[in-house]
Amino acid sequence: MICDQGQLVKVSKSKDGVVQRTVLTRLWTDWVDYWAVDFDYMSRKEIIKVPVGTGIGGVLPGFEGPQGDLPMEFEERWTGGYIFENEWQSFRTRKDRDLELKTAEHTYDRPGRYTVAIKVIDIFGNDTMTLLPVNVG
Repeated sequence: MICDQGQLVKVSKSKDGVVQRTVLTRLWTDWVDYWAVDFDYMSRKEIIKVPVGTGIGGVLPGFEGPQGDLPMEFEERWTGGYIFENEWQSFRTRKDRDLELKTAEHTYDRPGRYTVAIKVIDIFGNDTMTLLPVNVG
């Protein structure tokens, strides 16, 4: 497999020494393995537990952790991030290479401002996410 001028190409050689090139990507969607949508991305804060009095990562400079079985108290802290909840997705399988390009309809329970997160994962496992504000009502 090689990437040649933006196209993924399978190169094979027969027993007779004949080289054959097969272009595997024809459309931009051929690069997408799957994509998913969280219709209310900011509804779940990412909360972690850290030792009381430490930073988000759980350690202050010069702080040494407890030794042995000394009791330690923990507190919950918000990391500043949110948890992506996969509410809808479209993905390829070996048998079905098609990818849906339109999500199912989604209805919000109440008016307000929401943030929709769209995550796209390519055929190499790289992912990217974009956030879209939505006003309902």
